[in-house]
Amino acid sequence: MSSLQINHRAKRLPRVPTPGARERVLGAAYDLFSRRGIRAVGIDTIIARAGVAKMSFYRHFPSKDDLVLAFLQKREQLWTHEWLEAEVNRRAATPRERLLAIFDVFDEWFQLEDFEGCSFINVLLEIAEPSHPTRQATTAHLANIRVFLRVLADGAGVPRSDDFARKWHILMKGSIVAAGEGDRLAARRAQDVGRLLLAAELDGSRRQAHYQLA
Repeated sequence: MSSLQINHRAKRLPRVPTPGARERVLGAAYDLFSRRGIRAVGIDTIIARAGVAKMSFYRHFPSKDDLVLAFLQKREQLWTHEWLEAEVNRRAATPRERLLAIFDVFDEWFQLEDFEGCSFINVLLEIAEPSHPTRQATTAHLANIRVFLRVLADGAGVPRSDDFARKWHILMKGSIVAAGEGDRLAARRAQDVGRLLLAAELDGSRRQAHYQLA
């Protein structure tokens, strides 16, 4: 294809609006916070990466905490909903299979050269004060992941689904930390443990039902 054809084709494509200052700042912060953490990245670094004026930055985000809260919301949208939940639902048909598929998705993630870990876990480690708005927002975003797990557990017939969701979430978070240490097989190991946990929970449910009917 000639350069003339390429240019002609490009002219026919719909024009993509240039991101506004807020979107550029949030996009820069997302990349930097995801990979370096929130404490290590300063406002000036984000402003330089986003290519905006300092006055424009503060017009949209009066403080760094405001930006971090927006970053966490964006992380939940992109990581939790549009990536994790969507991939799990796409790969497996039943709730039981979807619980286990979480670790198949994680396994591919852990193999990436630019694996960045879990931003929610990282923020918890960086912000120690329980009353800090950023920490409270982070715990809320983590709780939302457990809502997804609890729905899957209910669908799989697991009793005490909230307790089970917390156990499953521990496996997920533990595997992420292990992958951060360099264990590229962490997701597969967590899946092995998950199979045992799921079988035990379902077996206990069946035995309880049997005793109730006896």
